[in-house]
Amino acid sequence: MKYDSIKKSLGIIFNKNIFLRKLFYNLLDLLLLRTWHIKKEVRLWERGLKNNVSILDAGAGFGQYIYFLSKLNKNWEITGVDVKTEQVDDCNEFFKKLKKEKKIKFMEADLTEFIKEKKYDLILSVDVMEHILDDIKVFENFYSSLKPSGMVLISTPSDQGGSDVHDEHGKSFIDEHVRDGYNIFDIDKKLKTAGFSKVSAKYSYGTPGKISWNLSMKYPILMLNASKLFFVLLPFYYIITFPVSLILNFADLSFKHKTGTGLIVKAWK
Repeated sequence: MKYDSIKKSLGIIFNKNIFLRKLFYNLLDLLLLRTWHIKKEVRLWERGLKNNVSILDAGAGFGQYIYFLSKLNKNWEITGVDVKTEQVDDCNEFFKKLKKEKKIKFMEADLTEFIKEKKYDLILSVDVMEHILDDIKVFENFYSSLKPSGMVLISTPSDQGGSDVHDEHGKSFIDEHVRDGYNIFDIDKKLKTAGFSKVSAKYSYGTPGKISWNLSMKYPILMLNASKLFFVLLPFYYIITFPVSLILNFADLSFKHKTGTGLIVKAWK
């Protein structure tokens, strides 16, 4: 399944004005369970921080996480990088309209080559590493780019059914993925090999999260891949499924999971 084409279509719809863009961000915040987990971890990280903080969103996409970060503290310096020129240009234009361009900038970059020595207090990598083959090189670049005691926060599929792969012969639900998911011990080892002194990894998308993902993401994406006419039906579909997904997302966020199709990983320099 080609996920990028769906994202591009959504971008065209919601980029028409500032109101629609903000609405899009709010919908992503509610529907995407990984956003719930990322926001929780960022709020834990930012306690007691001062204003002179520098953050990198490594694989910024639509810029929704940078929008969230910018609301937490208007004085933070935030950089978003992405390999897609159109995403970078679009985000720079949007945040300029919000008059946030002094503290927020987006740039085109390949994460296997991008290094800013001891620049950042926090690096976000949200559903990016499953798209990059040379992950060790990226982890080394993250390490070099962090200030001492800086933290990288990663969300990525696990090997316990991430990318909707459940056996060795299965095929990823997302065609753009270069790996189906990380083993929780392997990503710990890779980050420590890259230089990180401490790593904490836990499962997300346990049983409640897996059901929510099917309802809120997988089934709608399958419908849209079948025909763009399903865009018309999506509002009615979500009227029915949205309340259920919210309850399931809250449950997934609230409980510790012995296994799950996602991983939330933190590593410190």
